[in-house]
Amino acid sequence: MDLDDIAARLGVPVEDVDRVHRLAGDRRSAPLPAKADAPAILDRLAVRPDDAAEILAGWPEPGSPLWTTELRWLLDRSIAVVRADLGGYDWLPPGPELPRDRGPAWRHLYVYAYLALVDVVRGYHRDHRVPDAVSWATLADLGRNLAVDRRMRGDGWPVMQSWLTLHSRGAVYELGRLQHQRGNGAIGLHVPESGPLPPEAVAASLDEARAFFPRHFPEERYTVFSCGSWLLDPQLREYLPEDSNIVRFQRRFELEPYQESEGPDADIEMLRFGFRTLTIPLDELPRRTVLQRAIIDHLRAGGHWHWRRGHFPI
Repeated sequence: MDLDDIAARLGVPVEDVDRVHRLAGDRRSAPLPAKADAPAILDRLAVRPDDAAEILAGWPEPGSPLWTTELRWLLDRSIAVVRADLGGYDWLPPGPELPRDRGPAWRHLYVYAYLALVDVVRGYHRDHRVPDAVSWATLADLGRNLAVDRRMRGDGWPVMQSWLTLHSRGAVYELGRLQHQRGNGAIGLHVPESGPLPPEAVAASLDEARAFFPRHFPEERYTVFSCGSWLLDPQLREYLPEDSNIVRFQRRFELEPYQESEGPDADIEMLRFGFRTLTIPLDELPRRTVLQRAIIDHLRAGGHWHWRRGHFPI
């Protein structure tokens, strides 16, 4: 099959297929775990039973009619793309966004790529003496993201499929309440959906990171914690009480100058994280929390939220 044919069969731009082809080159892929072992692995990755059932139903077994030649090509080459950048820490889309309504093989292709890379990245973790508990806690972000995508009726995955390549390459580590991303002199902070964000939990996670990275990546030097998020938008202080967890999280950071072109659309990210929907009209969204009311009221008044970056010394 040539690249034009693959792109046409996948229903994606040929430029996206050419990118995967170029990045993968002749690099090695990695095999999936045996299907018999998959339920236990999915459980360790915190994948919910309903998502696990779909994944197992679409498993890329030899001869499966669900897996056409072009899908098998994309799965193999996407795994190779991510594996080739093991140890990297930049954003890396593993392949084109697929029409996910065409069945479990299409819907979960990048989940299968992630599963094929679990042993690869755990080997990288072992080389850096990362504790097994940290490895599994980090990789279990798969289950969390699949659950979010299910709540969002499929609108969450296009962002998540790239986000999860950070885990597959050893770039992100979940240490307590926060996720910490290796970078160029800075440890990037991410806030997973796992409950409240109390200052005590944040402080404990930061302390853990201060010990973790010098111990496991002594060749890398980090001087600051950094974060890019709607969470750092100072406009939130107009709506939230001063003792709210978000405001107290903001106070840790020295904000960098606002750049309109930087980061994703913060209005969309607010809806994605505040309500886990991008399709329900503002007037129909719930107003159960102070944050939800703030998001809605600000947008209804014609305002826009901002993606802001900040940092503070380690």
